[in-house]
Amino acid sequence: MSELRVTASADRVEVILDRPETRNAISRAMAAELHAVCADLEADPRILIIAGSPEVFASGADIAELRDRTAADALEGINSRAFDRIAKLPMPVIAAIDGWCLGGGGELAYAADIRIAGEGLKIGNPETGLGIIAAAGATWRLPAIVGPALAAELLLTGRTLDAAEALAAGLVSRVVPSAELLGAAHEIADRIARNDPLATRLTKAVLAAPRSAHPAIDEQTQALLFDSPEKHRRMTAFLEGKKKS
Repeated sequence: MSELRVTASADRVEVILDRPETRNAISRAMAAELHAVCADLEADPRILIIAGSPEVFASGADIAELRDRTAADALEGINSRAFDRIAKLPMPVIAAIDGWCLGGGGELAYAADIRIAGEGLKIGNPETGLGIIAAAGATWRLPAIVGPALAAELLLTGRTLDAAEALAAGLVSRVVPSAELLGAAHEIADRIARNDPLATRLTKAVLAAPRSAHPAIDEQTQALLFDSPEKHRRMTAFLEGKKKS
């Protein structure tokens, strides 16, 4: 891959956006490489960590490309379909965001299940200032994350949030020193990886279900897990460990 740096292990894949000459602007080629990562993780489910650099996660979509795109390109959903595929991956997605995280960069982060920030984060959606809308998920993911009032302000004004504001708004779950950001993302992945993969995958699926599906989907999922050999093994180990303590 030319626009991403990918490191894979048995339980996770780390993806670093790597277009420093364009401040990690998301190009058509980068979107295609993200699709390739997704195809691998759909076939072999693992945790995904996405990060950029301390100075910039992603400055947005590639304006040099956007300027020349047509209505047909918009209907192709170049970024939105890649980000939607990321959001629907079987295992959790962790976005470690720092520095500038704008436009399509923000929308990529919104597609993650867990977002953590470095202290230098500046996140927002300035698309209307460029004569377009945030069409890769911000208009519906951002209200679900921070609420409709703040989402409307951010999308209509283009205002950015710093790390402290993003934490207060619930846009990120924690803020750490920039030098510790990637390590913190891996610590979260470590905690997830210690849990039962099937229970983790099903929890993510149930979290994504509409309110109308609850509580039936919770009960059906729990019924499946109650008959799982791994549930029995883990609970037996817990009880035996408790007896020894």
